Order: sequence, then structure tokens, then C-alpha cells
Amino acid sequence: MTYWNQHGMSGWDWFAMSIGSVLLWALLVTIAVLLIRNLSRNSQGPRPLGSPPPEQVLADRFARGEIDEEEYRNRLAVLRTDGSRLTEHRK
Repeated sequence: MTYWNQHGMSGWDWFAMSIGSVLLWALLVTIAVLLIRNLSRNSQGPRPLGSPPPEQVLADRFARGEIDEEEYRNRLAVLRTDGSRLTEHRK
């Protein structure tokens, strides 16, 4: 094979081209993985650091007497499901 400079590719040219191809593919795969992770992230997003889980907040409200046992159990059941029960209840 001849190229514009009328010479064949040397061993270093092949090596540089191979490394460049590997780096290009690694960059493309990294971008694809980051895009997929970003698009598939939970719609609610992560909880802020230091905030207690929702079940703990509910237990604290029950312990302080802000809600009764029936309301505590109902809300706890909703938290432990996927939320479909809450949307059915509001209809």
C-alpha cells in the first residue's frame, strides 16, 4: 500500500493508528455509558445526604403522636409499594 507520501506505513504508524483507534472506541463507549446512566436515573433522584429515609420520618411522626396507628400503617404500606396504591386511592 502506498500513501500520499509514496511510502508504506511503518511499524510506528500502525502502532499509533491502533492506539488512536482503541482510544476513540473507549471514548465513544464511555460517552454512551454515561448517557444511558443519566437517562435511566430514577425520576425522583437521589436523596440528599444526611436526610433520613421516609420510613424513619413516618416512624418519628408516629412516635411524637402527630399521626395515629391506622394512618401510620396506611402510609407505611404506601411507602413500601411502588405508589400505585396511592394513585388508585385518589381516583
